[in-house]
Amino acid sequence: MTVETRLIAESEYPDWLRALATGFLRPPVVTDEEAAERRAATDLGRVRGAFDEGRCVATFRSFGQQLTTVGGARLAASAVSNVTVSPTHRRRGLLGSLMDAELSEAKERGETVSTLIAAEYPIYGRYGYGPATTTTQWSVDVPRAGLDPRRSGPDDGGRIDLVDGTDVRKLGPELHGRLAAAQHGLVDRDERWWQVATGLRRLASHPWTEPFHAVYRSADGSVDGLLTYAADDEWGDAKQPLNTATVRDLIARTPAAERALWRFVCSIDWIVTVRSGYRAPDDLLPHLLPDPRAARVVTHADFLWLRLLDVPAALEARTYPTSGTLVLEVADAAGLAGGRFRLDASPDGATCTPSSGSPDLTLEVGELATLYLGDESATRLSALGRLDEHRSGAAKTADGLFRPGRRPWCPDVF
Repeated sequence: MTVETRLIAESEYPDWLRALATGFLRPPVVTDEEAAERRAATDLGRVRGAFDEGRCVATFRSFGQQLTTVGGARLAASAVSNVTVSPTHRRRGLLGSLMDAELSEAKERGETVSTLIAAEYPIYGRYGYGPATTTTQWSVDVPRAGLDPRRSGPDDGGRIDLVDGTDVRKLGPELHGRLAAAQHGLVDRDERWWQVATGLRRLASHPWTEPFHAVYRSADGSVDGLLTYAADDEWGDAKQPLNTATVRDLIARTPAAERALWRFVCSIDWIVTVRSGYRAPDDLLPHLLPDPRAARVVTHADFLWLRLLDVPAALEARTYPTSGTLVLEVADAAGLAGGRFRLDASPDGATCTPSSGSPDLTLEVGELATLYLGDESATRLSALGRLDEHRSGAAKTADGLFRPGRRPWCPDVF
């Protein structure tokens, strides 16, 4: 029989959750409590499924999101999540059907881009997505790091205070908002995010362990940094501590706050290993240590994937460090964002309009997404055969325009 892909009905939500658990290799049992908890945070108008004789065999959901682009502007994004196809129904085009419907509706809603975190690399390029940020995770061997054990607190007039979840819910959103005004790649965190991160709202599928929270206050008293970490309880046979601190979240508005929080977590008594959590590849962490070799890379991979839905709006929203002009031939098999566009950019602003001029670069919409936040080089993509350079030096011009001083960073899984 034909498998039907469509928006789900209220009564189908528990079965949709069962299919979601199946796809992610979790026990395919959903309690009433979990269903009620998740339903309260879900807009069924953006939840799709595939149904075979009434049974859900594929899941797909999106929600509204704000993505910070280069320069601090926030883009309206459609965040894609909870994508699964049951093992009995793979390779039948179900994901393609679900994705086509979502992207068409996202464009109609006026969302400039679509975002997702890819569980598997090869899947989403065929739908016009490209990897737009990279994440790195370090494991720090604290005894080797060379930090002064006698040092107590920041040396810049600031201070670090331990706080609780109630404080984090009060202070965190404002701090994150200030950071999002500067850090490209960040996505917004709503009230529910802070409730889950602090244990006020607990998910039945995710056992809760209370973490530690610390804030950095600058000399004038403003909260410029927030750290959340957990610690285990491991001791060696010789009664020596072997404890690991795992950073769940570290956001900082200033380099001083970031340095202070890293030094703090790397100087806690009994902690001999610090796991950094997901950071930008050019994070300050390794090189603020006296011995950067004490920080070993344990994860380095693509993270946030981006799909452009409105090329002119996206290119005009971000800032550019230099001046230049490029004519881009953008190919989009889905017919959503392709065309030939002339980008005139400078530090004072940019315009992007349809063009009939000869193209300087030809590239797929997913490759433009990979360049968009500045994490990748057009020159490198050219060498890989992933874009065509029609004018000598055009890729170098693109690198000068698209690459800011720091790499993009998205710390949040969604």
